[in-house]
Amino acid sequence: MGAHRETFAGLPVAGYRLLDGRVKADPALVAWPLHGAEMYEEADEAGYAAGLEDLLAVADGSRIGAIVAPGISARHAPAVLAANAHRLPRLRSLFLGCTDPEYQISWIAQGDITPILEAFPLLERLDVRGGEGLELKPVSHASLRILRFETGGLPEGVVRAIGDSELPALEHLELWLGTPEYGGGATLGDLAGILDGTGLPALRRLGLCDCEFQDEVAAALAAAPVVSRLEELSLAMGSLTDDGVEALLTGQPLTHLRRLDLHHHFVSEPMGERLRAALPGVEIDLSEPHDRRAGPYISVAE
Repeated sequence: MGAHRETFAGLPVAGYRLLDGRVKADPALVAWPLHGAEMYEEADEAGYAAGLEDLLAVADGSRIGAIVAPGISARHAPAVLAANAHRLPRLRSLFLGCTDPEYQISWIAQGDITPILEAFPLLERLDVRGGEGLELKPVSHASLRILRFETGGLPEGVVRAIGDSELPALEHLELWLGTPEYGGGATLGDLAGILDGTGLPALRRLGLCDCEFQDEVAAALAAAPVVSRLEELSLAMGSLTDDGVEALLTGQPLTHLRRLDLHHHFVSEPMGERLRAALPGVEIDLSEPHDRRAGPYISVAE
């Protein structure tokens, strides 16, 4: 599943020797793959149901704290997991679409992930890779601390739903917004609820990444209420230019930040130096500079 998927939520991802029962381990110390089909086939609900039975045959479900759903689609995993929530009472971390980094992200299919948040009120981390077919309705969830979406195009309905949700424990929110060519229809208006931060009182790390209108996002953040409570802010992987940095410099103070991640950008060297001089105590990542004359482009659009 790729080297960067050998661990999840601080746990090693179980390999085949654990999955076939040849090696034993405490289920609480491993992130368990939930397979519903062969790696490059799409699983249906029956496939995931069978995969869950196989998993629970080798691992005590009452001890499992982390699950990853690999493959080219996790479309039907939420429904199967939600229906079996009573068998996974300690599930705290879930990664839907945990697949090989070389696989084209735009091909990874997802579905409605709302049932996961409704069925697992103690879930603390949810990662989603791939945006095709992805849906989310506004929810209230008291335990979720980390919410991440890795996509080449994040549907605008999902972005709005996050802003309309009540997530009082959420500390880390990361969105790869992407491009309309791959389903990323969000506009600045769709981010309003997130930028206001009313439903996100504990938010400390915010990433609005891989965005084609990154300068507009920077300008909105310059006056957004959510910024004052942040420790880390990321506008990485997008089309940020000098205009966006200028907006950050002339907006509300950012000196309280611990880290500002702007890697993959189109910012000139003089503007980068201005930013560093204005924020001397902030760790600033301005790696992966690109020539603006080539036309700003986002990092992940496939």
